[in-house]
Amino acid sequence: MKIQIKILLPILLLSACINSSKSTITKQPTLADYSVGEKWVWKYKGVTTKGEVRSDGKDTREIISFKGSLGMTIGKDTIPVTEIVKPEESETPKYEWPLKVGKKWKYENNWTSQDGTTGQQSQDAEILSYEEQTVEAGTFMAYTIKYNGKTTNSRGYSADETEVWLYAPAVKTFIKLTQNQGDFHYVEELIEYSKPD
Repeated sequence: MKIQIKILLPILLLSACINSSKSTITKQPTLADYSVGEKWVWKYKGVTTKGEVRSDGKDTREIISFKGSLGMTIGKDTIPVTEIVKPEESETPKYEWPLKVGKKWKYENNWTSQDGTTGQQSQDAEILSYEEQTVEAGTFMAYTIKYNGKTTNSRGYSADETEVWLYAPAVKTFIKLTQNQGDFHYVEELIEYSKPD
């Protein structure tokens, strides 16, 4: 009898962990979730199938005090955090809040580049899992969100694309992005995350 209980207990605990990760629901971060001094650093690299490196570098973002509130530095720009946490009023958003395993939606994005080229992304999104993921910055519980679709632009470019985003609620953003678009492969990974005590 004691042997059966010893075997059964770990199975029940494991089952509870698996079920709880499937039922985890994450709401969109709010202004109160951010603090001055919070910092994220990603490394990124984009390479063609022929080995041509098209992008290679680091991206740093930090929360600062900005015009009496909080701002996030992105390159040389500072964006009010109130803009970042504002609910996206779109029927085809990047993230469909709240996040939950099994959720599916359509993501569409229209954009204009600095040279005036316009383009569109149209993707089907699905949250595949919520589990521990390890990147250079550490190990985090993260949602695996897969996007499948197509990107086109006004110059006649058209390519199928697949993106996998690992979104970690603890850091309020993605910890890794893997993108395949036509002959282009891009990876961006969080290498540092710090928050004041």
